[in-house]
Order: sequence, then C-alpha cells, then structure tokens
Amino acid sequence: MMVFDCHTHLFGPGQVTGAMRTACKRAWGDEHELVALPEENWESVKDVDGAIVLAFDAPATGTKVPNEYVAEYVSKHPGKLFGFASVDPNNYLAPSILETAIKELNLSGLKLGPMYQNFYPDDKKHFSLYAKADELNIPILFHQGTSFVPEGFLDASRPAALDPIAREFPDLKIIIAHMGHPWVGECISVVRKNTNMYMDLSALGGRPWQFYNAMVLAMEYGVTHKILLGSDFPFFTIKETIDLLWRINDVVEGTKMPKIPNQIIEDIINRMTPEILNLS
Repeated sequence: MMVFDCHTHLFGPGQVTGAMRTACKRAWGDEHELVALPEENWESVKDVDGAIVLAFDAPATGTKVPNEYVAEYVSKHPGKLFGFASVDPNNYLAPSILETAIKELNLSGLKLGPMYQNFYPDDKKHFSLYAKADELNIPILFHQGTSFVPEGFLDASRPAALDPIAREFPDLKIIIAHMGHPWVGECISVVRKNTNMYMDLSALGGRPWQFYNAMVLAMEYGVTHKILLGSDFPFFTIKETIDLLWRINDVVEGTKMPKIPNQIIEDIINRMTPEILNLS
C-alpha cells in the first residue's frame, strides 16, 4: 500500500518563456507567471510515499527546465523523489544527452512532449533516442494529448502515434500522460494492446465529465490496472487529485449511469508505481 505521484513539475524563474509564457498569460491572465519552485513541489509531495519530478527541454515552445535543476532537487530526497530527464528529440545529440543525464545526474526516466517539442514521435529518426532509453532500462513519459499553445504540433500528439514505438521496443515502459485527453479512447486502445504501456490520470480531475467518461471507458475495456496516479503539480496537488478521484461519481449521482467502484479507486491510489516502472 502506497501513494505515489507519478507526474509533478518544476518551473524555475525564467524557465518558461516565448510561446508557452504567452499562452499561459492568455489562459490565466497577464499577471500569471508559471513558476513552481522545489520547495513548493516538496510541500505538495512530502506526505506521500514518493513522486516523479519532470525536467522539460522544449525550445520549440519556450520551456527549458534543465536536467541539472531537477537532479539537484531530487538528490536531496533519495528513494522518495525520482527525476525524469528531458531532451529535445530534434537535437541529434539527444541519445548521448540522455545517457549523461541518467548515468551522471542519476535521473530515472525520460519526459517527452511532442506537442511542446514539435516532433513526430513515430518518425524513425527519433528511434535512436527510444533505443537508448531501452538500453538504459528507463521509462518514458509522453505528454501525448492536447495543449493551449498555438505553436505546438497538435497533429503529433495522437496517442496512436506511440504504437509503433511500443511494438519496436516491447520491454520499454511507456506512460501516456493525462490519459491522452481528449483522445482518451485512442489512448485506452493503444495501452490495452501493448503490455509495456500505461497511462496516468493527471489533470483530468479538473474536467469532471471527461474524467468520469475516461474512467468508465477504461473500466469497460478492462484496463484500470494500467492507470497510474499523478497530479500534474503545480496545476493540481496530489491531495486535490485524490479528492477528485473519490468524487468521480458525483456527476452521475441519482442516475442509472455506471459508477466507478471504490475498489478501482483504491487500487489506483495505492498502485505500486515504482515497482511497475522499475524505479530505483
């Protein structure tokens, strides 16, 4: 029994610029700056059993959270925090940068986001990066879904684009963030068919009807055991995420619509994510 947050961010001062910063201000107001400091991240996760903390190398849309920044933070909480490196797949040195981040910075996985890094994940030119992750025996977490940044490659973000990768590297653990929203059905389809793939529910709680439908669909396809708990901090905390998960049936209260059983909710909250992803 444990509570593990598989999806948290750091955003240091000045690390969100350009298109991403402009889009955030348009969404949340001119006064908003996307900043999430290590001490704020720690306040969110200190009372749970562990968490993944994500770097992000997305120059195409203006976000650069360095691997070193994440590594320094997680090194202060060994065995509890696991840093995921990020490399720009458009950089021809990406495989070697990843190897350095894992072997020298002691990071534990790879974060990629085609929507923010503007690359097509099923393009064979990027398979050397996946091969390196496979060689290093680390998982990849993909943001494979929509976003509000106009400059991002929406057509690179369909969950099914990861299917060729999963087939090519059947031992490579792949997690699709946010259940691939709004393509939840497509995400569930690709996760169901590939034994090495999982999905997290981070940030879905903010859209109760979509969240409910996603969980019903996962239940109907028999893949709720492949859903990992994640908050998407700083956008949500892990406590808020768990509270929203327990309230998932509120939108159909008093109807004959299907309910998500408590056992499924408990299993997601207490999933042994570090064991599933071979984190150490």
